[in-house]
Amino acid sequence: MSTPRFLTLPPGVSRTTVETSRGPFAALEALPGSRVPERCPALLVPGLTGSKEDFLAMLPTLASSGRRVVAIDMRGQHQTPGPDDPDAYGRAALGDDLAGLLEALGPDPVHLVGHSFGGLVAREAVLAGPERPASLTLMSSGPSAVTGNSADKARALKDAIPELGMAAIWSIGLEPDYVAGGVQEEILAFLKDRTLGNSEAGLIGMSREILTAPDRVDELAKHCGDTGLRTLVLYGEDDDVWDPRVQAEMAERLNAARVVIPSAAHSPAWEAPETTAAALSDFWNQAEHTLK
Repeated sequence: MSTPRFLTLPPGVSRTTVETSRGPFAALEALPGSRVPERCPALLVPGLTGSKEDFLAMLPTLASSGRRVVAIDMRGQHQTPGPDDPDAYGRAALGDDLAGLLEALGPDPVHLVGHSFGGLVAREAVLAGPERPASLTLMSSGPSAVTGNSADKARALKDAIPELGMAAIWSIGLEPDYVAGGVQEEILAFLKDRTLGNSEAGLIGMSREILTAPDRVDELAKHCGDTGLRTLVLYGEDDDVWDPRVQAEMAERLNAARVVIPSAAHSPAWEAPETTAAALSDFWNQAEHTLK
């Protein structure tokens, strides 16, 4: 779970709701200083226990290059409503949501960024179509299901929710660690609100998905080769969810651009926001040349 370092919205960033054919999505929207976007927009998708606030520190920098940037809560996350059925949170259904968002943010092609589990969902959206993004970035994401300690955590969450509920999980298992880590009161209140705001069915369903995701890298590589879709694999040098070596291999299989963020782990958008934003902007600008 990414932990924000501040919550005050920077100038040019506002809270909004994106209405789509798949329903409403709570979002943070950043616009350039002129308020008139000159480049293709971007859509940022968080991971399993994350939210739109995971990208807050990067939004002004990303927008300053002349584009509209939108970070969302997926269905059932934080402030976006979702059904009470874990089966409604499959990768394919969540990918269809992203396709609806790409359509809603058009008519220009949209740069798509998926962080962690959001990267697996973004991959589904690209493979299913019909909306072709301006580019695809897999940020701190992997080729298939999580393994090792990350799998143990996802499995523990999935199994504990029906027995305990998120309120008990927060008070027993999460809050004490944040307090011991010195998380300031405002951030702690946000983390509690986000944790309890998540759909329990959504957390169960998405945990199940991140534990069973198949390797679709070869399919994605073929799709990118056939369509000319530019792809970036970006991750922190100390990522502890998907091994950096696994992500490097995935980039090679995709024939994708690759950026390793120094002094970052699984949340480069907070751990190194300026470096990460610069890498994304450079990649987006290069990708847009191929669209012309």
